[in-house]
Amino acid sequence: MSGSDIPRDVVELRVHGVSGASAAQVLDLQQTAQVAGDRSGGFYRPRPRCEDSTGAHGVTLEAYRWGDLPSGTVARTLAVVFLLPFMLVNVAIWMRPANPGSEAVVKSLCRLLALTLTVLYVLAIAGVAVDLVGWKCLSSPRCLAGRSWLSWLSGRPVGLRLAVLALVPAAAIGLIWRISNRPGRTFEAFRAPDREFSGSRLGTVGQWDAEPLVGRLRSIHVAAAFATLDLTLLLARAASGATITLTVVTGVVLVVCAVLLCTPPLIDRAAGDQRLDRVTRTLRTVAVVLTVVVLAHLATGPPQWHEGHGLPGYETHLAGLFVAQTALLAALGVVLLCRRNRGATPLFGLGALVVAATGISLAVAYSAELVYRVADFLDRDVPTGEGIATGPPRAYTWAIYGFFRALLATLIVAGLVIVLSRRSRRRAAAAIVAHDYPDAPAEAGPRLRQVRDAIARARFTEKLVPLAVLYGCLTGLATATTTVGLLGQFPADVIERNLGLPADSVIFGIAFGSWVIAAIILGLLVGGTFAYRTVPFRRHIGVLWDLGTFWPRAAHPFAPPCYSERAVPELARRITYLVERGDAVLLTGHSHGSVLLAATVLQLPPHVGSRVALLTHGSPLRRLYARLFPAYVDDAALHEIGHRVGWRWVNLWSDADPIGGWIFSAHRPHAPAGASGPAAAVDRRYRDPRDVVTPPSDSVPPPIQGHWPGESDQHFTEVVRELVQRLGRADPPDSPT
Repeated sequence: MSGSDIPRDVVELRVHGVSGASAAQVLDLQQTAQVAGDRSGGFYRPRPRCEDSTGAHGVTLEAYRWGDLPSGTVARTLAVVFLLPFMLVNVAIWMRPANPGSEAVVKSLCRLLALTLTVLYVLAIAGVAVDLVGWKCLSSPRCLAGRSWLSWLSGRPVGLRLAVLALVPAAAIGLIWRISNRPGRTFEAFRAPDREFSGSRLGTVGQWDAEPLVGRLRSIHVAAAFATLDLTLLLARAASGATITLTVVTGVVLVVCAVLLCTPPLIDRAAGDQRLDRVTRTLRTVAVVLTVVVLAHLATGPPQWHEGHGLPGYETHLAGLFVAQTALLAALGVVLLCRRNRGATPLFGLGALVVAATGISLAVAYSAELVYRVADFLDRDVPTGEGIATGPPRAYTWAIYGFFRALLATLIVAGLVIVLSRRSRRRAAAAIVAHDYPDAPAEAGPRLRQVRDAIARARFTEKLVPLAVLYGCLTGLATATTTVGLLGQFPADVIERNLGLPADSVIFGIAFGSWVIAAIILGLLVGGTFAYRTVPFRRHIGVLWDLGTFWPRAAHPFAPPCYSERAVPELARRITYLVERGDAVLLTGHSHGSVLLAATVLQLPPHVGSRVALLTHGSPLRRLYARLFPAYVDDAALHEIGHRVGWRWVNLWSDADPIGGWIFSAHRPHAPAGASGPAAAVDRRYRDPRDVVTPPSDSVPPPIQGHWPGESDQHFTEVVRELVQRLGRADPPDSPT
C-alpha cells in the first residue's frame, strides 16, 4: 500500500453480534493472546500492543457495544421471558410479504391477534383469582382449611368477594401498562433526525419516532384488557337491567378497539396528528371508569348469579377467544398464500403465520400452565371430588394437549429430517472439503471428517424452514382443537372413543405435557438469567431476545422495547461526526451487528457515505433476514447499501457457519455466478478452518471458527488492509448543505 493511498485518519468501528461481547473482546485488545493450543489447554503471551489503540494497519479502533440494550439486567431479562408471546406476535407484523397490496390486511390481522393475547392475559389471571379462588375455593370448606389468607373472604357475599379478587387482574393490567410506558422515556435522547435519505424500508428502522403509535396501541390494549375483565364478571351475573346495560357498553368498547386496529392508515398516522391520540385515550378512560362501575355493581348489587361448578360464562368466554384466534390465523394464512412472491418461497410465504401461531401457542401454554399449577396447589391435600380438581376449564386441557402434540410431532419430524438428510448434507460437505483441502496428508483424515461434519451441521439451517412451517401449522391446529371444549368433551374421552387409546394414558400424557411446559418456562428463566453472564448461554439464548427486539413495536405495545430505536440513530450520528471532522470510517459488523450497520448505512447522508467502507462477516442478511423479512431485506435494499458506500463492501463467509452466509453470490466451486457488476465482488468465501494440518509451532490443528468472530484471522486483516486502501482513494467529503 502506498502512502498516498492511506487516508489521514481511518476509524475502524466494530459492531458485535448477539454474543454480547465486552468492548475489550470486540476490539481484540485483551492483555493476553493465545498463541497455540485450544480452549482446553493453550499457550498465551502478553500482547505486544496491549496499550495501543490502533488496529492492524494503523487505523484507530473503536467499538459500539449494544448488548445490554435488549435486556441488560437480570430483572429485565426475566420480564422478556414472560413477554415472549407478545414479542413473537410483534415480530410477525414485520414478516409480511413484499407485496404492498397485502400490507394493510396483514397489519390488521396481526394487530387483532396481538389484541387476543392481551385478552388471554387477562382471562388467565382472572381464571386464577376470580374463578379458581373466588368462585370455587371460597365455596369449598376443604379448600379453605389451613388457608387463613383466604378464609377472611369466605363468609362474604359472592359479589363482594369477586369484586375484591377482581382487583388482582386489574392490578396485573396496571403493572403491564406501567412497564410498557417506560421504554419511550429511555430512548428519548436518541430520536432520529426528520430528514430521510433512503427509500428502502430497512432504512426506516429507527428512523421514525415510534412512541406515538405505541401510545395509541397501548391505550387500545388497556381499554380492551379492562373491558375483558368487565365482561368476565358481568357474564356470571343473572340478567338484570343494569347488568345488561353494562354488558352492552363493555361489548361496544371491545368492538371499537377491534375496529381501530383494523384501520392501519388511521392508526399509523404521524405524531403530529393528535386527534386519534385523544380518541384512544378517551376510550381507555371510559374502560377504566366502566371497570370501577362494574366492581361497584358487583359488590353492592343483589345476589343474583347463574349456577355452575365454575364461574358462569368464563369457559364460554375463553373458548370464544380460542375460536377467534383460530379464525384470525386461518385468515392470515389465506392472505399470505395468496399474496406471497411467486418467484421465491421464504418460509413458503408463511413467515408471519408461523411466528404468530408460535406466539399464540406459547401464550396459551403459559395461561394453561398458570391455571393448572394454581389449581394443583389449591387441590393439594384435598380428597378427590371434594376440591376443585376439575376446576380448570376444558379449553385449557385441550390447549395443553394441543401444545404437547405439536411439540412432540415436530420433534419426531425433526429427528427424521436429521437422519434422512444426513447423507446428502455429508455428501455436499465432503465435496467442499475435497476442494478446500486437496493436498491433505493421510494422517489428516480424522480432522477432515470433523470439518465435514461441521459443514454438514451448518447446512441443516436450511432444513429448519419446513420444520418451522410444520410447527406453525400444528400449533394453529392445536388452537383450533381447544374449541372442542365447547362441546363439553375432554381429550381423554374423545381419543378413547375414536382412537381406542386408554383414557388413563391420555390423562398421563396431558399431565406430562403440563410439566413439559413448566420445564420450558423454567428453562427460559434459567437461560435468561445466565444469558447475560456467560458467553455460551448468551450465544444460544440471547439470540432470541436480540433478534426479536430489533423490530419496533408495531403490533403489540406490551412487547419488549426496540433497541434499534436507539442503536441505529446513535450509530448514524457517531459515523456522521467522525466523517465531518475529517476521518474515514471502516464499519465492521459481525452477525447481527451487520444488520444494524445495514440499517445505519441507509440513513447516512450522501457526503458521509462517500467516506465509509463496510466489512461484514458471519452476516445473516441474505440467509435469514431476506427469507424472514422479505418486505425489508431484498435485493433493492442490499444494492442500495452497496451504492451508498461506493461498493467498498466485503462480506466474509464460510460454509462452516450455521448462521452467516453469502449476500450476492456464493462463489462456491463449480457454481454459476449469482451476481454481476460490483455486487459480484462483495462476497468472499474463505475456508474454515484455515488448514487441517497441525503447524510446527502448535500442538493442535487450527480451530473450526464456525460463527465465532475472527477479527484476528488473516483473511479478516487482509480485507481490512484492502478496504483501508480503497478509502484512501475515495474522494474527500463535500460539506453538508
